Amino acid sequence: MPTERPGVPALIIFDFDGVVADSEAIAAQGGAEFLTSIGHPTSVEDAMRMFLGRNHVDTVAAMEQYIGRKLPASYETTHRAQIRAKMRTEVGPIPGVAAFLDAHAPIPKCVASSSGVAWLDHCTDKFGFRHHFGPNLFSATLVAKGKPAPDIYLHAASAMGAAPSRCLVIEDSPTGVKSGVAAGMYVIGFLGGSHVRAGHADKLRAAGAATTARTYDEVAAHIKNAALR
Repeated sequence: MPTERPGVPALIIFDFDGVVADSEAIAAQGGAEFLTSIGHPTSVEDAMRMFLGRNHVDTVAAMEQYIGRKLPASYETTHRAQIRAKMRTEVGPIPGVAAFLDAHAPIPKCVASSSGVAWLDHCTDKFGFRHHFGPNLFSATLVAKGKPAPDIYLHAASAMGAAPSRCLVIEDSPTGVKSGVAAGMYVIGFLGGSHVRAGHADKLRAAGAATTARTYDEVAAHIKNAALR
């Protein structure tokens, strides 16, 4: 059970893509290129607006709604494999996250992500963050409903023995912010990923973020003022 101290989170829960791994821009570019190749011109900004923060099942559903038909079989057999290989090779950590993890080592931490466990494991080991997170990499594949439902955040808090009201969430997508807020947690909207465009802070606040942060130094400053009960 995490030790609870006034003003200090019992648990910091990180979304992963766009918060720990700087991967969202790569994924959005891949999605935009695929949709364009099958006759639906799509910009990277379009792809981020429609798919940011969603799990694979929900992303496929959103793509099919967008194009008005089922995705061709080549999406799974060719495109998705290619973009995943590209991401595994090119992905790096978000600037400042390593120093933040080191500075907040005494506070329990975990991940609550829409991505699959294999991807979370790959990046955590590639970045050298295993000693910070251990096995506590929770994927939305473990719960009934993906973000924006609160399921994955509530699952993570329960697994880590923390009350939701004592959890601080770091999220980069409106979908994810809504998930953390619905779980009754204090959510910081993070703007430090390479995918973030003008106006993103407003979207995160509209989704319910208590505050926003452009860097991990700003996240650290906000933690001191977080309204944790």
